[in-house]
Amino acid sequence: MRRLFLNAGPIAHLSPSGFSGALTGDVMSDENALIHPSGRAILTSDSKIESIADSEELQAEYSPDVTIGNAKPTLLKNGKFEVWDLAGQAVIPGLVDGHNHLIWTGDRSNEVALREQGYSYREISDMGGGINKTVRETREASHNLLLQEGLKRVNTAQQFGSTFLETKSGYGLTVQDELKILDVSNQLGEEKSIHTTATWLGAHSVPKGMTRSQYVEQLLSEQLPAVVEQGIATYADVFCEDGWFTLEETEDICKAAKSEGLEIRLHVDEFADCGGAQLAAELGALTADHAGWSSDSAREACHKSGVIQGFLPSTPHVLGLDHWPPFQKCIDNDWAWSLATDFNPNCPSLSLPFSAQLAMRHSSVSSLSALVASSRNSAASLVEGQGTGLGMIIEGGPSSLNILSSKKVTDWCNSPDLPFAATLSNGEWVNSL
Repeated sequence: MRRLFLNAGPIAHLSPSGFSGALTGDVMSDENALIHPSGRAILTSDSKIESIADSEELQAEYSPDVTIGNAKPTLLKNGKFEVWDLAGQAVIPGLVDGHNHLIWTGDRSNEVALREQGYSYREISDMGGGINKTVRETREASHNLLLQEGLKRVNTAQQFGSTFLETKSGYGLTVQDELKILDVSNQLGEEKSIHTTATWLGAHSVPKGMTRSQYVEQLLSEQLPAVVEQGIATYADVFCEDGWFTLEETEDICKAAKSEGLEIRLHVDEFADCGGAQLAAELGALTADHAGWSSDSAREACHKSGVIQGFLPSTPHVLGLDHWPPFQKCIDNDWAWSLATDFNPNCPSLSLPFSAQLAMRHSSVSSLSALVASSRNSAASLVEGQGTGLGMIIEGGPSSLNILSSKKVTDWCNSPDLPFAATLSNGEWVNSL
């Protein structure tokens, strides 16, 4: 299937110098470097972008018989070769959600009232809520039930422009249940046009009835070997936080996972500076996520080690906290950072535009910087994004595009409503014009 998109508005290609790596500093908001001016066209072939050139050039070569200049996006030719007049609407890449707890079931809505009464995340967990409540309910769910829930959530994520999801386990905490969650995560990518990648997060919490040392031993001797044997995860993650897993336990789990070929992504320093970001740097992790309280020295160590700080502003928002990631400090110091949703039972948002809004409203991040963080930079933290053009609009990259309901790239996250007129996800329409 080929598609030709003529008469595009500004195109946020986000690729000033090729495929590789995260963008940092002021480059993230440089419109001249990151956005093609209006008047270009995009030719896609199946799941790849074939060509980006002046609209007149591609029209003359592929469809000289059509007339452009419509007042709104219009399908000019149908069939195996679609031709569209985008009528000057802006185009951005498919969004890349690099931190997502997609697969679970159950209800923790009562925790909103508990937080309003002043109970902390740790206190709610000790009262029988939190992660272990979701674990109990997810263990009881069948594979098919989790798959159906996952499919609904994928549909929602695609409505908000996401075309690639990193999905974590962590709500099973037994060999059987962790494998079940990972298997569902992988199946979603086979059944939908969205691409997914799986992260083993067995070290999310300690299950009831086990000590932490007993559970760490199970992680190393049973869960990790089973995950590796089945080949159903690309990454390993640990909730490295005071009251969950210590630096030493995190290091042991990560080193064992790396020795088996898994890459490392880490939850660190969400509620206090526990040294997690510094450990992420020492381990050569791909990301240090949350990183709300990490020290400047740890952030600099992450920079030197190539670790991307993954910020999740929806989480402090739903927890009612008034402590936001240091976006501007990262920009000023050229430290790489990304944005993700952190979708989970406690933070039920699958909208990267909403995460970007929070960064803009609370920390004055520009909408273009937030777009880079939600696409190219998230992709740079993934094996699947290295050298592939994921999170960009570039020849040879994936044909994953969001066509805005606006002629301005900056409007991609300025509205609480759905900002996209259409989404092409890996060569397939999710929402068609």
